[in-house]
Amino acid sequence: MDQPATSNQSAQVVKAQRHVGRYSQRAIRAQNTNGESGYAMVALLVLMTLMALFAMSATSNVKQQTQREHEKEAIFRGEQVADAIRSYYRSRGAQGVNSLPTNMDQLLEGIQLPNRTKRLQILRTAAAKDPLSSSGEWKLIAPTSQDFGELVKNLTVYSGGVPPTPRNDFAALAAMIPRMTNVLDTKSTGTAPGGEDNSESASGPFLGVTSRSQRNSVITYYGIDRHDEWIFTPIFR
Repeated sequence: MDQPATSNQSAQVVKAQRHVGRYSQRAIRAQNTNGESGYAMVALLVLMTLMALFAMSATSNVKQQTQREHEKEAIFRGEQVADAIRSYYRSRGAQGVNSLPTNMDQLLEGIQLPNRTKRLQILRTAAAKDPLSSSGEWKLIAPTSQDFGELVKNLTVYSGGVPPTPRNDFAALAAMIPRMTNVLDTKSTGTAPGGEDNSESASGPFLGVTSRSQRNSVITYYGIDRHDEWIFTPIFR
């Protein structure tokens, strides 16, 4: 009489065990799926972080490369201005300060050569613009400016302690150039102030030009790493 009940109970136990087994398998599969989803989320976050870092690095590199190209163009144009000052100075007899130009327009107008009806162009219109400043205006530097004293010091350090020698045709102006004493290492240790110099250019004769940008440079020009300390002049070239 007890055996049928026992068989029924055994069948129920087996059925329950099967149900538990199926539940356990579903639980394990769900756990594995959740684990995979978690790993996928972590991997996605890592990938997004790497992409953001790469984008920041790429943006920085592009910005630096753009500045580098502007600086190369500034040096190219600045040296053209220096050559134009030399040509103008020579055409006026190289007689000291009175033979120097007093504004950029005089360089753009060119010089009159003997036995020629047309003026000789000595400066391109594009070179009369500073590519490093928003105004595009070069700052004109007078021969007596203290900026020339800083240039002499920088060039002396760059050449290993040998002061720069003025060209023979600028000998009449050499005495006007400020000289620096106690020349030390002038390599920049701080950050340039940034922005632009809005002060007035030298009034009257000028012997060089410099950028109005007061930023640190990517490249150096004769060891100088600030835009507003790059003086383009023919006196030492």
